[in-house]
Amino acid sequence: MRSWRHPSHPPRARALGAALRAARESRDIGLRELSRIEGISHAMLSLWEKGTRLPKVKEVAAILGCLSIIGDERDRILELAEHAHEPNWLEKVMPNAPQDLTSYIEYERTATEITVWHPLLIPGLLQSGDYARAAIASDRRNREEVDKRLLVRMARREVLGSLSRFQALIGEAALRQRVGGPTAMIDQLEHLLTTTERANVDIRVVPNGTDFHPGLGGAFTLLDFDTLRPIVHYEHYRGAAYIYDEDQVADYRKAAKSIASLALSERDIHSLIREVIAELET
Repeated sequence: MRSWRHPSHPPRARALGAALRAARESRDIGLRELSRIEGISHAMLSLWEKGTRLPKVKEVAAILGCLSIIGDERDRILELAEHAHEPNWLEKVMPNAPQDLTSYIEYERTATEITVWHPLLIPGLLQSGDYARAAIASDRRNREEVDKRLLVRMARREVLGSLSRFQALIGEAALRQRVGGPTAMIDQLEHLLTTTERANVDIRVVPNGTDFHPGLGGAFTLLDFDTLRPIVHYEHYRGAAYIYDEDQVADYRKAAKSIASLALSERDIHSLIREVIAELET
């Protein structure tokens, strides 16, 4: 059974929670002992450390005082607390943006490595403008909303410059879909070829006709971070969910490696993409 839930808080709350837990454990103080000293229920303290609830800055300051956390470490954790209460850039651009989109983009921007598998579509960080517009407009949103979401999706591509590694595992079917029509698809495929030249980007294509593999269960994204545990994100038609359980995340990591083992060589990928472009041009 999957251990998943919809995001209900900014990802920065997880970073704050991890810092609070590390501070408490560095003083060898248990949750119940801290609860007794501070007069806060241990259940609430646990929620704060997990990042599922967000404490006020003054509550964080009180905990740090109780733990005798001072100097640079205190300043760092208080800064995390202050930032956790601030709206992120998407909330400023789209105040009514869905919470799942807001949370995912925040995770995406704070990740160090991302591995994404999609059997049928080009992943968002690799989408060209016309391809993205066609995908966004497919559920008949009004023009203004489409324009806003397109702006967000194009801005998301900047993440590629900050990641130490981005691996995209794509099914061959994604290359052969005609999202947005032949011209848009040609532009998309040419964009893929250009992006493969980036040193930190690894684009792999799994050919049609392979035997059963774990990727046939659907698309997913694995996100790794500097100080937080890795998570898995997966989307469905009207929403998205996350997996936080360490063992299950490890299973998805194994699945990604299994999918990658079926992918074409870099040379064959380039040949296939050019072949599909030629077919679209005829």
